[in-house]
Amino acid sequence: MTKSRVTGMKLGVFFVMFALFAGSAWGAEPMRLTLGTGGTAGTYYPFGGSMGQIIGDKSGVVSITAQATGATGENLNLIAAGDIDMALVQNDLAHYAYSGLEIYKDNKVTNFKAIARLYPELIHVVAQVSSGIKTIADFKGKKISVGASGSGNEANCRQIFEVYSLNYADITPLFISYAETTNHFKDRQLDAFVYTTGVPSPSIMDITTLQETVFIPIDGETRDAIIKKYPFFAPDVIRANSYNGQTQDVGTIAVQCMLVVRDDIPDDIVYAMTKALFENLDALKAAHAKGGEVTLANALDGVTVPLHPGAEKYFKEAGIVK
Repeated sequence: MTKSRVTGMKLGVFFVMFALFAGSAWGAEPMRLTLGTGGTAGTYYPFGGSMGQIIGDKSGVVSITAQATGATGENLNLIAAGDIDMALVQNDLAHYAYSGLEIYKDNKVTNFKAIARLYPELIHVVAQVSSGIKTIADFKGKKISVGASGSGNEANCRQIFEVYSLNYADITPLFISYAETTNHFKDRQLDAFVYTTGVPSPSIMDITTLQETVFIPIDGETRDAIIKKYPFFAPDVIRANSYNGQTQDVGTIAVQCMLVVRDDIPDDIVYAMTKALFENLDALKAAHAKGGEVTLANALDGVTVPLHPGAEKYFKEAGIVK
């Protein structure tokens, strides 16, 4: 065999190996991530599914699966255990978990970082017309859904009730999901419920389509007292006609929905996800009603836990972080 032929064969083998290596690198499988959301009847689950799909498609580096959960409380526990990679959470509970405060005094969760604030989550207080409830103070002696045990929703109930001088001993509390609440309310097994959720809530839309309801306001001096005691709340309004039969604005308060990620997810992956999210807001708005409330200008509102370095890099490029 001639020297030139041997050399040619070696070069051929080299190019084949190079092509195989390059093809493997360039066609690398996206990192598979699980996103903790909320119950299927709430806002987190459909919004999270839409957002995850857009981030995956536009970034090309991840494939995100939305997982139905008990929302913020369970999501933080799943993050702590390493069972999910990302989550939608309320800013108040995220702050408590990271700082080891309130219900997280003995089980601090610090293995996550923030990507961004997404949209406000308004407190909805909805009652049966037949209940006679006009204010949260009228909850005494009534059957009230306060949300799944340990959820952000349930924590907000305790915080709000405290200012109204109420506790669970004064009512019959039901610690149930949004889906269960919807069914119980339709069957007249509940007098009222409290939801911390984006507007419009699919389950409340379902309820108000089928029966007449009363939206209970949180306003005036009581609202001011709640915000003074718990500064992560902000004043807000459920705009008229957000739901069937709700013809007037309803004053209320709100927390913020945040997107968080486990802190061991690589910086370049989180950077790509953050970029894909904020540079495709039109797609998010088209995919889900809450997408129209996600803005770059408000991406850090209410974020009190540390930013993931990958997200921070994008926000620096975008001029949001100095």
